[in-house]
Amino acid sequence: MSAPQLRHYRWQVFSRIVAAALGGYLLTSLIVIALAQLLSRMFGMLPAAAVLSATLGGFVVYTVIVCWAFSTRSATRAWLGVTLPSLALGAVLLICR
Repeated sequence: MSAPQLRHYRWQVFSRIVAAALGGYLLTSLIVIALAQLLSRMFGMLPAAAVLSATLGGFVVYTVIVCWAFSTRSATRAWLGVTLPSLALGAVLLICR
C-alpha cells in the first residue's frame, strides 16, 4: 500500500470513529428523548419510569449504531446514516414540543 493510500485509509477509519462516537451519541440522545416522550404520553408511564426505560434502551441503540458505522461501505455512508436521521428526528421533536 502506497503512502497516499495508507493516509486515505487512516482518514477513513478516523472519520468512522468520529461518526460512530459523536454522531452515534447525538442520534442515540434524540432517540432516547423521543422514546421517553412516547412512553410517557402514549402509554401513560410515569415520566421517571419512561426516562429510565428509554435510557436503558439507549445503550442497545448506541451499540447498534457504532457497529453499523463500521460495517458500512464508506465513511460517507456512516456520516449520512447518523446525520440524516438526527436531523429528521430533531425536527420532529422540535415540532412536537
